[in-house]
Amino acid sequence: MKFVDEATIRVEAGDGGNGCVSFRRERAIPFGGPDGGDGGDGGTVWVVSEPNLNSLADFRFNRTFKAKRGENGTGSDCKGAGGPDIEIPMPLGTQIFDVDTEELIGELTVKGQRIKVAAGGFHGLGNTRFKSSTNRAPRRASPGSPGERRELRLELSVLADVGLLGMPNAGKSTLLGAVSAARPKIADYPFTTLYPQPGVVSVGMNRSFVMVDIPGIIEGAAEGAGLGIRFLKHLQRTRLLLHLVDILPPDGGDIVEHIETINNELNEFSEELAGREQWLLFNKIDLMTDEESDALIDDAIERLGWTGRHYRISAAARRNLEPLCSHAMEWVEAHAPVRTVPDYTLLEDAPPARPVAEPDDHDDAEDDLDA
Repeated sequence: MKFVDEATIRVEAGDGGNGCVSFRRERAIPFGGPDGGDGGDGGTVWVVSEPNLNSLADFRFNRTFKAKRGENGTGSDCKGAGGPDIEIPMPLGTQIFDVDTEELIGELTVKGQRIKVAAGGFHGLGNTRFKSSTNRAPRRASPGSPGERRELRLELSVLADVGLLGMPNAGKSTLLGAVSAARPKIADYPFTTLYPQPGVVSVGMNRSFVMVDIPGIIEGAAEGAGLGIRFLKHLQRTRLLLHLVDILPPDGGDIVEHIETINNELNEFSEELAGREQWLLFNKIDLMTDEESDALIDDAIERLGWTGRHYRISAAARRNLEPLCSHAMEWVEAHAPVRTVPDYTLLEDAPPARPVAEPDDHDDAEDDLDA
């Protein structure tokens, strides 16, 4: 299935049902009085988090979601049925924006979360609601209010603990396939990875973290070179960045320049993202002797003035991957975020209905004359 991380949809809540003008008519009761019922509330549109979804592909063709309107009220004080709510399942990590205002309505971050995106219309009032001591036979009812209509822009950022970044062919997909059950496409040409690929890395009983591989970045990505920086947003939901460095780049370039290029593009995209914890992974050490690789890596560390963690690995030969994963697991556990979700976004009973507006006791003189 094609990975889709952006979509635009239209949601339309149901209109409220109209109130009814009716009078009680029974034998031997000549003046039964008003008995028109209220209309029903319109259906509301909710978005619901669904952990089993991993893209927004379902919204490529089905882009309009309409809730049903409430039914009109009837006589004998019968209230119209409310329109049923509809729920739209979306993957975890989805952000919902209003197209017109660019407002962030909410984001789905935990299982069972739901967010109201279009409120149903309020029901109209029947003529029973307008009776008073001075107007005992009102001939008026109010229509239901229209439901909300919205154009929504959906953006998906894959939720992961650890993100992989680096130049094309640095070995990110190979590393992901070596440490997880994910099977990303691996080939000897640039831009093999065309969309974010997550994988679960297990380091023991009940200890695991999610790692995500994004397409390679090249110089000028911020201006659209290569695949651009569109997929960098998927790293915004990660807490630890693993920067893979090919110690024998295919273009014969300097690895220090490659590292600085990636970090510059990262900074162009988001200073906050560039400031996150980053570890350097010097990959493909199996392609040269230990003495040669150590000398090359030590020189790069010295020239960069790097004080953070760095590792010397071979993803293809699976060398030094166990300590890397173990240390990453310890870091993720030590920096586990505390996630809280507002009560109104959980899968619980809907919020209480809005209070019914009290009609004005001083009705039109016309109604008094009719009475």
